[in-house]
Amino acid sequence: MSKLKTFSRRAFLVGSAAVAGGVAFGGYLVARTPENPNLGNLGEGEMSFNPWVRIDRNGITLITPHADIGQGAASMQAALIAEEMDLAWGGFQTDFGRPSAAYWNTAMAEDQAPLLPWDDGFGARAMRASMDAMLKVIGMQGTGGSTSVADSFTKLREAGAMARETLKLAASERTGIAVSELRTEDGAVILPGGEVLPYAELAEVAATLDPVEGTPLRDPSQWRLIGTPMPRLDTMAKTTGTQSYGLDIELPEMLRASVRMNPRKGGALNGFDASAAEGMPGVDRIVEITGGVAVIASNTWYAIQALDAIDYDWGPAPYPAEQAAHWGALDAGFTADNLDREWRNDGDVDTAIADGSDISAEYRAPYVAHQPLEPLNAIVLVEDAQVQVWTGHQLPRFLQQQVAAITGHDTDHVIVHNQYIGGSFGHRLELEYVKQATEIAVQFRGKPVKLTYSREEDFAQDFPRQISLARCRGAVADGRVTACDIEIAAPSVLGSQLGRIGAPALGPDNQLPAGVWQQPYALENMRVRTYAVPDLSPVSSWRSVGASVGGFLAEGFLDELIVEAGADPLEERLRLCTLDDTSRRTLEAVAEMANWGEPVPAGTGRGVAMVHSFGVPCAQIIEVTDVDGAIRLDRVWVAADVGRVVDPVNFENNVQGGVIWGLGHAINSEITYADGMAEQTNYHAAEGMRLYQTPQIMVRGLEHGAVRGIGEPPVPPAAPALANAIYAATGQRLRAMPFWNEIDFI
Repeated sequence: MSKLKTFSRRAFLVGSAAVAGGVAFGGYLVARTPENPNLGNLGEGEMSFNPWVRIDRNGITLITPHADIGQGAASMQAALIAEEMDLAWGGFQTDFGRPSAAYWNTAMAEDQAPLLPWDDGFGARAMRASMDAMLKVIGMQGTGGSTSVADSFTKLREAGAMARETLKLAASERTGIAVSELRTEDGAVILPGGEVLPYAELAEVAATLDPVEGTPLRDPSQWRLIGTPMPRLDTMAKTTGTQSYGLDIELPEMLRASVRMNPRKGGALNGFDASAAEGMPGVDRIVEITGGVAVIASNTWYAIQALDAIDYDWGPAPYPAEQAAHWGALDAGFTADNLDREWRNDGDVDTAIADGSDISAEYRAPYVAHQPLEPLNAIVLVEDAQVQVWTGHQLPRFLQQQVAAITGHDTDHVIVHNQYIGGSFGHRLELEYVKQATEIAVQFRGKPVKLTYSREEDFAQDFPRQISLARCRGAVADGRVTACDIEIAAPSVLGSQLGRIGAPALGPDNQLPAGVWQQPYALENMRVRTYAVPDLSPVSSWRSVGASVGGFLAEGFLDELIVEAGADPLEERLRLCTLDDTSRRTLEAVAEMANWGEPVPAGTGRGVAMVHSFGVPCAQIIEVTDVDGAIRLDRVWVAADVGRVVDPVNFENNVQGGVIWGLGHAINSEITYADGMAEQTNYHAAEGMRLYQTPQIMVRGLEHGAVRGIGEPPVPPAAPALANAIYAATGQRLRAMPFWNEIDFI
């Protein structure tokens, strides 16, 4: 039992806190404020109040260090600073800034601790505080886990307030007028007589002053931007096709490269014959890199064509060659040796099931690819004094470390120019493509090398979402659900990702039970156990990570139990939902939106699901119609509580996009292996949702809980709500994704 009940302190280490062999810190290190990274790069007359604001006579630049992967993070961060700084919307420039410990993510600790989201006891607070302290000391800068808003919401407003008050002080120094008689508006200090002093004109005076700290933040009743619709800063560029991504960057004397790695991921390159490619048009050089071959050519297309002409001798895959063996490994994986953790054990599940109706089911979720529109790319320039990298990445400080390890430079001499990213879904948490670009660039010192993956290589080398198999048992009595027992077997996401950067996975993987053990249902008898099955395909974080699987199996099986009990799917969830008031309000809101309980035509069905993930309860009701044996998706209602909605339009867009992402993959997508290689090589074999299939999606943002993000929480409820709706319409229960293997969609 000790393995089930004990959770080692080391298990709380996040990501690669142990990359350098562990970290120890005391009160001094925790209290120390990281240095402002802007101070080392200031020009004459330029000043920086804090890590997020830079100003000179030419204008104002707001540093937005969270990566923008299409979710609007740059606009959100800018809005929070501009709110307190009294900037006109768009009256500034933004910059992702240089990687720095000053940008440590204060919200990442929240979802990493093995705590229920609503646990606010002394021990839980102490654990979260200690984890945040650790993240501060190691300078954990990262974008992911829907943490960008939670991390930014207070500290960026404080940064804006500091800048505003320091500029008022500068105006006071310049004019002799007391600060109390000055006000600010639209990027300027306004004197009592109405004279306007633009912030940019005050930069030189402000640079001589100590920043004003400790200014109280404004009451929400005074907000001009937060909570109101704002045109995103990238809207014009994206709608006119002028937005620049990493893929678009051109540098003088730049070399173009592409790579071909072993399609059996992690397998060896035994040898290759490039004689047929060497004389092809545009080919400059063909070089071997770790695990594969790179072609440097006059353009990317020539490089890809030459790679196709090379004869490779690839080694075998370090995982089962055929897809059936992956499922077989999971089926055999429910063993004591693979037991990761018992996450929940309430009541007496075995007795409750033995005394009641024994209901069982098996649920399956396949590997799925990230498949963003922008293929992987990076530019690396290796010089004697420094290395420069142009790419879009969610963990820029880890990127620095990996590049430095290859080139031999100090980490501080690796300059990362982070870029807008054309979609990620977790893809840009990986570092292999940057490492490969660096290996090539080391061989061409003094010239920038641009590596671009072909679409097929992107699919072949993707580290997909984990495959999962769940065994579920439960019981009902007297019209109620009385017991639920869920066991999940899957490869460890955390173990796989950390292994690729040489760090050990310490302790249980909290993504294996995500979307299951945090469900706010007060079932009198409930047990959740996870099993980490080794030696399967390497996997990675995929939008909503474990919850994208856990939400499907937990809410799907709960629906089965409710139907068996003869109860109403929404009313029974409300009866059980007593652990978290915010979750209950979310369920009530979505029921009101959809007018749950109203009669529906024959052949039409509604399904409900709620998943608590990333601290956010998100509930969805989906309505479908059976049309001659095929399913048409009609309407989706979504309610989610994020504490504060920064921009209601962007909030709605993120929710709608998450629903479409979740539905499209539940219906259409999977990655399967044959001869150790992914069989799906491009979008034609891994479709998203088609426009004609897309339902009408109604969204409501609630603001009762703590401030959270919305990028990932809409994904997990989509698949179970759809499966439950299909059952309501047809009587057919879907327990395995993708659904198109069992049913047609129109």
